[in-house]
Amino acid sequence: STGQVTAKATVSVSIKHYPERGTVSYHINGDQTPVSFDEIEPAVCEVLAEEDDPTFSIYADETVPVKEVVALMNIAKHNHFKVIMATSPE
Repeated sequence: STGQVTAKATVSVSIKHYPERGTVSYHINGDQTPVSFDEIEPAVCEVLAEEDDPTFSIYADETVPVKEVVALMNIAKHNHFKVIMATSPE
């Protein structure tokens, strides 16, 4: 990507894709221990509850199915959070 943003995210959610197994795993703030999808929203909400400009970033490589990214974006929408889609720079 060539776009840059100046917003700073307090929380990051990474999606790791395992195409050979047809699965994904979710990781909050770089933690190596995966969490279930159902754990993401409460965890993100807890951290962002007191933020003036609640923002979280999504890290996903190009192999991650779009529906996984959209599911995280919907968490942001439901909670009125800003979301940053982190990509590799061109």
